[in-house]
Amino acid sequence: MTAVQIILGAVLLQRLGELWIARRNTEKLLAEGAIEVAPEHYHYFVVLHAAWLTALVLLTPHDAPVDVLWLTVFLLLQAARLWVMASLGRLWTTRIVTIPGTPLVRTGPYRYVRHPNYLVVAGEIAALPLVFGLWEAALVFSGLNAALLWVRIRAENEALAERRALD
Repeated sequence: MTAVQIILGAVLLQRLGELWIARRNTEKLLAEGAIEVAPEHYHYFVVLHAAWLTALVLLTPHDAPVDVLWLTVFLLLQAARLWVMASLGRLWTTRIVTIPGTPLVRTGPYRYVRHPNYLVVAGEIAALPLVFGLWEAALVFSGLNAALLWVRIRAENEALAERRALD
């Protein structure tokens, strides 16, 4: 196996694992009375992320050089993702799920930034293509992600407004 195959394979396995965790957490939260908000745009994120990874697999030669600086940035973003997931614990999901009447998480990266997971994802979508020198893919997918995040963050902020008032 080449470094390209190992890196992209690891990212694919990570994403599948995260989807499993997110689904499990979402199901448990909904069973406890949580509410999913604005689910209509969720499938666009799934398509975007699948297209992003597929594009990287198809566009990256198996023997492409690996830019160690960008790989380091990507790995640091993975550490940040784990920090986000650990801070939210059972509340972490890939959907907008809220539990009315409960205070928001204000620990970990949430002490500093309102939407740290979205910053991590935006960084990943740009950094991983740059690991392989695919600046065009970084640019295209970053733009598409920004457009989707504009919709999602507005919906999430609206959904969480009542809970923010509790803080």
